[in-house]
Amino acid sequence: MSGTTASRVERRFEMLRSQQRGGLVTFITAGDPDPVTSAQILGGLAESGADIIEIGMPFSDPMADGPAIQAASQRALANGMTLTQTLSMVKNFRATDQDTPIILMGYYNPIYRYGSQRFINDARHSGVDGLIIVDLPPEEDSELCLPACEAGIHWIRLVAPTTSDQRLERVLTHSSGFIYYVSITGITGTQSAAGTDVEDAIQRLRKHSNLPIAIGFGITTPEDVAMMGNIGDAAVVGSALVNRIEAGLDDNGDATASLVESVLSYVRSLEAALRPPKG
Repeated sequence: MSGTTASRVERRFEMLRSQQRGGLVTFITAGDPDPVTSAQILGGLAESGADIIEIGMPFSDPMADGPAIQAASQRALANGMTLTQTLSMVKNFRATDQDTPIILMGYYNPIYRYGSQRFINDARHSGVDGLIIVDLPPEEDSELCLPACEAGIHWIRLVAPTTSDQRLERVLTHSSGFIYYVSITGITGTQSAAGTDVEDAIQRLRKHSNLPIAIGFGITTPEDVAMMGNIGDAAVVGSALVNRIEAGLDDNGDATASLVESVLSYVRSLEAALRPPKG
């Protein structure tokens, strides 16, 4: 990888290694619960302790996502969120933050409709650092993966507990930035993983790649974050964060005055769990 955009991810993991701690990756859906509130949450995540930010691109049929993130996509779409607005959200974020890596996560259908090469160009100019497209397997790398890599955008793969060693070789061929290890089988936000199982899986992954490993799915508490951040290089919190957003809605589905601070306070509690002990 080359270029300023790609190097943000690498610099961030270098920083984490120098601080001898795991990183915190936070996920929100663009436009959830509405574009203004979503932008306010995004604007406060890094200051609250997020080392890397994943932004979900709203889609009507998110097959790998559990009920919480599905509902977040529906709220965002109902409030008119589009892929164009998602990219604008990143661009506006970059006006005040040139350091925090931004990863877009989603599905290929909206990108295909937008135009693959146009999307890559616009994502790069907006300040996107990487992509996680969950429904594009390695066999389809020519569709988006290879053009993204050529543009200096990291292509981040999901690796599951069921991924065989033989399949890993194929999956990791064009991977860069970091590996996203899915710690459970199934959809997001529905169960938690056992630490010993994850530790064994991460040790196996390390034999196949030198890339940093972020562990996601089923991570909800500061204790979860501390454990997974110690086993891997970063812990990903998604559904639990989205649940905080939903909990901050009033009876009409509108954001309450305390919603943004409630979400950011939760992020601060997660980040605190990753700090090395003093003394």
